[in-house]
Amino acid sequence: MIQITIDTSTDTAGLALLQDGEVLAELTWRCGQNHSTQLLPNLSHLLNQTKLSLQSASCIIVAKGPGSYNGLRVGISTAKGLAFSLGVPLIGVGTLEAEAYQHAERGLPVCPVFNAGRGEIATATYQRKGSKWCQLAAEHLTTVDALCSQIASKTIFCGEFVSFIAPQLKKQLKQKAVIPSPAAGLRRAGFLAELGLNRFQAGDYDDPAILQPLYLRGPAITQAKRR
Repeated sequence: MIQITIDTSTDTAGLALLQDGEVLAELTWRCGQNHSTQLLPNLSHLLNQTKLSLQSASCIIVAKGPGSYNGLRVGISTAKGLAFSLGVPLIGVGTLEAEAYQHAERGLPVCPVFNAGRGEIATATYQRKGSKWCQLAAEHLTTVDALCSQIASKTIFCGEFVSFIAPQLKKQLKQKAVIPSPAAGLRRAGFLAELGLNRFQAGDYDDPAILQPLYLRGPAITQAKRR
């Protein structure tokens, strides 16, 4: 049973291949805006490394956002195409949840943060309570100041954008702000795969015709200038 996992949510992209719950191969790289040209060649590379074929896949797992418009469109359209052509289930997992999940074992609230532009951030809050992984706050847009005003206890902040706002977090929250090292903060597709595998084993699939990227904000549309 092979699961193919795709994450093109941000400038950091990731792929993972799972077999019987174990990560066979994983790749994380800085792709910038080159998702469309780098995704399939890197997937082919991982399959060659593990001597597997696309036809061995039993499920496609994909990060559904929030994230960049272009990145999410490439990842989800590729995942849909693979699921349809292979006749296997498709599962979309929130990118913020995947970002947070790799810190679940620490037992603290985990607050992933992405840059949403226009002075806003995309965030949510998760925590492992006993054996249960819980979402404490849904994905939403806010500001760093507003987020800090809501933090009542020691919290892990993770995500690519955290390094840019770390001084602000530490100034306002002091010891309440727990910030992982850059290496520990790198989003890995293996954790996204594990979340997707949990849903796969429960028979909780997404309809490829309905699954859409989670943007949190619509695209900026400007009116055409009058001639």
